[in-house]
Amino acid sequence: MADNWKDELWFVAAGLTGGSIYFITENTALEHTLASNVSLLLCTMPIITIFLNQLFYKDPIKRKVWLGSIIALVGVGLVVLNGNIYWKLSPLGDTLTLLAAFSWSFYSLILRRLNGKYTTLFITRKVFFYGLISIVVYICLTGEKIDISPLREPVVYMNLIFLGLVASLLCYYMWNSAVTVLGVATSSNYIYFQPLTTLIVSAIILDERMTIIAAIGTACIIGGVYLAERKDD
Repeated sequence: MADNWKDELWFVAAGLTGGSIYFITENTALEHTLASNVSLLLCTMPIITIFLNQLFYKDPIKRKVWLGSIIALVGVGLVVLNGNIYWKLSPLGDTLTLLAAFSWSFYSLILRRLNGKYTTLFITRKVFFYGLISIVVYICLTGEKIDISPLREPVVYMNLIFLGLVASLLCYYMWNSAVTVLGVATSSNYIYFQPLTTLIVSAIILDERMTIIAAIGTACIIGGVYLAERKDD
C-alpha cells in the first residue's frame, strides 16, 4: 500500500495509462491501420512527453532539444518506411495510436511524481497490479470471450512467459529506472531507437534488406538524439 490514498490513486492512474489504456489502444489500432502507421505515430511520444512536461511542470525546454527530437522523428519515419513510400491514413486506427502515445506520455509524467518517494520495484509492481485489474474489467465490460485452449501449446505459453517476464516486467523495470535516473525528457528521447533496433535485428536475424533511405534515417536518429542530449559547452 502507498503512504497515502492520494499516492495510491496516482498508482491507479499509472496502471491505467502505462498498462491497460496504452495496450488496448495500441493493439486495437493495429486492427484498423497499417503497422507502419502505428510504429511511426508511437514515436511521437518523446515530443508529446516534452510538451506535457513543459506544460505541467514548467520545465524550460531548450531549442536544441526540440530540434533534435524533430530530426530524430524524421529519421524514424525513414527507418519505418525503409524505402517503401506508402502511407495510408486511417482516422480510427491513427487516432487510437495517438491516444496510446499520449497515454504513455502521461504515464512517464506520473512516474516523475512518484519517483523518489517509492522504489522502482514497488512502482513497477503497482503498475502491473492496476494494469491487470483494469484489463480484466475491460474484458468483462466488452464481453470478449477468452479461449485458453492455445495455452496448451508449448510455443504459446513459452512466448507468453517471455512476454511476461522479459518484454513486460524487465522492460518496465528498466524504463522506470531510466526515468528515475535520467528524467522524463531525456529518457523519452531514447524511444527513437526502438524502430532502429528493430531494423538492425531484422536485418541480422530475418535477413531483411536495409535501404539507403533507412541508413539516412539511422543517421538522423543518432544525430537527433545526440543533439537533444548534448550538454552545452
